[in-house]
Amino acid sequence: MSVELRPVRSLSDRRQFVNLPFRLHATGTPWIPPLKVERHLFLRPRFNAFFKHGEAELFLAWRDGRVVGRVSAQLDRHFNDFHDNAWGMFGFLEFEEDPDVLAGLLDAAAGWLREHGRDHMVGPMDFTMNDDAGVLIEGFNREPMIRQPWQPPYYHVMLEQAGLEKAVDLLMWELRMSDKEKILPVIRKLAADLEPKHEIRIRKMTRRSLRRDLDAFGQLWNEAWSRNWGFVPYTKQDLDAYAQELHLVFDREWFMVAETATGETVGVAITIPDVNQVLARMKGRLLPFGWWHYLRRKRIIDRCRIGFLGVKPAYQHTGVAAGFYMEHFAVSEVTRIKSGEGGWVLESNKGLNRGMEALGGRIDKKYRVYERAL
Repeated sequence: MSVELRPVRSLSDRRQFVNLPFRLHATGTPWIPPLKVERHLFLRPRFNAFFKHGEAELFLAWRDGRVVGRVSAQLDRHFNDFHDNAWGMFGFLEFEEDPDVLAGLLDAAAGWLREHGRDHMVGPMDFTMNDDAGVLIEGFNREPMIRQPWQPPYYHVMLEQAGLEKAVDLLMWELRMSDKEKILPVIRKLAADLEPKHEIRIRKMTRRSLRRDLDAFGQLWNEAWSRNWGFVPYTKQDLDAYAQELHLVFDREWFMVAETATGETVGVAITIPDVNQVLARMKGRLLPFGWWHYLRRKRIIDRCRIGFLGVKPAYQHTGVAAGFYMEHFAVSEVTRIKSGEGGWVLESNKGLNRGMEALGGRIDKKYRVYERAL
């Protein structure tokens, strides 16, 4: 039977779009189901700040009356303006192990992007690199952490067979915070000198200060990470939405700010206790008992994801990053959380990758972003 590609138009279509990975991955894999209600809201322009500066089309692949694949095609005007290009993106990629299905999905995304004046297609990403990004190429036996995709091995094999080329690899570093003896002495020295030598202290965020601190985070992100591949600047609307998300997973011990004696924010570290450990028990639903697991999350979670750790370029010599690292190890000593992952980190970011090695980290997952000329 031939594969038919149709855009998502109805609530029923969107349910099929959201439900497909549950059918493909829910049995016998490390995949962790997201909350279905969150996925529905994420896809709706009214509730997702991406649509303030981007647009997208969702597609389903049908064969013999059943859904066999899904994909999105999107463009981000902020990304295009910043990089002065006409790239488009694809994302939310899920498909049965069939080259005809994948070919149809990629053609549908490429066709929509060409119609909208794009000359290059990169992905997958849902909808930007700040969301779930890449296809897993190493670490298939590891559970994904919060905001990490999981795909079976045939995904990356078939993408390359379909002619897509590697754009960049994203690395995840496993850190065991009980292994303090593996930390290089230079890290300890830099952290110890941070306040007496440079008059920089590390404080914890509060719920009340979170939105204000995110303004400093956005400024730092836009300054310190602007040369990264795939960088997209944060806007006020993006930060408003991000604050709402972070309130759901906020843990004061792991949200940190580095400040000078005059109150200037020079570094931010946002580490998220891995809510995926809770979602694994909720099985995609709040009812009937999912809410109970969420309320008990601090009794369940024993790992975290260091999602962002950044320092203003002018202060990167002062040891702020080392101070953040040592504070993470100190918090681990008094909480259930004893391990985690740092990243993603671009394979080309030699400085940050060396820092992960200096902390005794090891690469436990790799994701790949692909590209194709249109």
